[in-house]
Amino acid sequence: MLTLNALIAAESLIVPLQCEFFALEGLSQLLTTVERVRGRFNQKLSILGVALTMFDRRNRLTDQVSDDVREVLGPVVFDTVIPRNVRLSEAPSHGLPALIYDHRCAGSAAYIALARELIARLPDIRKAA
Repeated sequence: MLTLNALIAAESLIVPLQCEFFALEGLSQLLTTVERVRGRFNQKLSILGVALTMFDRRNRLTDQVSDDVREVLGPVVFDTVIPRNVRLSEAPSHGLPALIYDHRCAGSAAYIALARELIARLPDIRKAA
């Protein structure tokens, strides 16, 4: 759970967003909170990216949520989407991270692609030093 202290201390955050209707409401509230924290406590706070999760291509709502978020937030939304995937769902019941449980499943492949995309967005640490 994200706390106010965490937002005050953070430089940036990644927002996972389930491709569900009520998740959009939560995203709206989170964006408002980030703006308030930025205005009062931490001007450097930014959203590094929004990761669309539990994406189900068979479901029109998934596409609608994805389209709405991309329309409003544009390039902040990662290109990579995490699909709804049985192997990802099974991993916690075996006490393992998905990448250990089945590194070849579509969900794990998507998380690896997301990690690559995230790394590309990170500021160059050498410039900061």
